[in-house]
Amino acid sequence: MARPTVRILSRYILRQHIPPLLYALAALTFAMLVNQVAKQFGNFVGKGLPWGIIFEVFALSIPFIVAMTLPMAVLVAVLYTFSHLSADNEVTAMKASGVSVGRILAPVLGGAKLIGLIAFLWNDQILPRSNHTLRTLLVDIQRKKPTFQLKEQVINEVVAGQFFLRAARIDPGSNTLNDVTIYDLEDPDRRRIIMADSGRMAYSSGGTDLYLTLRDGEMHEIKRTDPEHFNRTFYQTNRIKVAGVSNTFEPTKNDEYRGDREMTICAMQDVVALAEQDLQRVRVEARTAVSAELRRTAKLIQLPRPTIDTIPRPPSRYCAFLGAIQRVFAPRAVQAAEVTQAGQSGRTVTSLAYTAQTPSAYSQRLRAARSRAAIYEVEIQKKLAISTACVIFALLGMPLAIRYPRGGVGLVIGTSLAVFSVYYVGLIGGEELGDRLIVPPFFAMWTPNLIFLIVAIPLLLSIRRAGSTAHGGDWDELKETLFGWVTRIRNAKFGMRNRP
Repeated sequence: MARPTVRILSRYILRQHIPPLLYALAALTFAMLVNQVAKQFGNFVGKGLPWGIIFEVFALSIPFIVAMTLPMAVLVAVLYTFSHLSADNEVTAMKASGVSVGRILAPVLGGAKLIGLIAFLWNDQILPRSNHTLRTLLVDIQRKKPTFQLKEQVINEVVAGQFFLRAARIDPGSNTLNDVTIYDLEDPDRRRIIMADSGRMAYSSGGTDLYLTLRDGEMHEIKRTDPEHFNRTFYQTNRIKVAGVSNTFEPTKNDEYRGDREMTICAMQDVVALAEQDLQRVRVEARTAVSAELRRTAKLIQLPRPTIDTIPRPPSRYCAFLGAIQRVFAPRAVQAAEVTQAGQSGRTVTSLAYTAQTPSAYSQRLRAARSRAAIYEVEIQKKLAISTACVIFALLGMPLAIRYPRGGVGLVIGTSLAVFSVYYVGLIGGEELGDRLIVPPFFAMWTPNLIFLIVAIPLLLSIRRAGSTAHGGDWDELKETLFGWVTRIRNAKFGMRNRP
């Protein structure tokens, strides 16, 4: 049984971490949200959207931001708390009282594991749903084409591939245009270029049609069937109706498509299993085609077409646990899903029906199946790696803060920025390499974690030694530790040059 003093000490250490953790999480999330708003606000305001829709767009961006800032907040909290505890000699007092570094680290790791579990559930259950809703909302916003979206001095595509408009000046308040040029490609047998000195735009009552009233211009027209004749018409007023231009916001009610970042781990595992089945099928087809061609050349009897015994992969324990929870709280939805997937849940024997293909065609199909499996496997490993980063950052932050207790805010900010930059650059690069099948998905996503774990282990071992708690250790000493080797190499080269 643990001593009461140790339990009190654990609660004290955890209480010291809670305020900086919450403050760092709120500050980092707010800073990244403000950056997102600053970049995208102008694009949404200019579309004449309701303020509620604009607010919803930025609110749906918060789950993605929190997924990134939660591991950051853990590192900031650990660095800040232990730098203060070490600067106030509290860590020294704990070690002098017989409390080991491992015992001091235990409550921090326990809290980091809890935060990592929260981050995992957040990334797997909340983030995919918010990403799906956000993507659907952004697609709906892109379908809306009000006046404000038209840009000056640019050829704007009003109707895809059919109607293009360019104006030197556009006044959104009065819907007026100056120096207008219109390219009408709607009729495949006729091409029209309409020019006007000025014009005005208006929409139908339903907001689906655009009406243009052009003044003082001319129209050039040529027919493909009669390219030798060119028609040039001058006009004072010309009215044009452009159908199918939506100026109303129509939200999508049901969007079944989901990308890899809009799916849970269990859904992505099903996609990976299907991709692996396709991979197996292509391999069998390739071997069967080679065997059939050889037997045809040797004038032997062709063998019967092979079959593939497809057995669905059993769900993981995590997915089985989630399925049990859904059966308890949402039995009707689960039963409907089970009825829908009843034909896919059992064991099936598929007879291969194939046609002769070139080796390059088989290799392309193999690569496509591997790429499809890799994309979703990389996303699965990314969710796990980001959640585990909470524990890795706790292991890294504690020895750094104890070793350099007088670093203060500079240590917290400098170390956090360096770690975050390296970590997320590694994640982005690893994801790209994993999607391109250059690196296996596990190493593509877990390499940053492994690197920082390798750095953290020697630091933890160094502070376990007696008397290792530093009374100095400011920001200058940390810079000397990290970059001192550059100065030493430079001095060594200078000394060799001056040697007689």
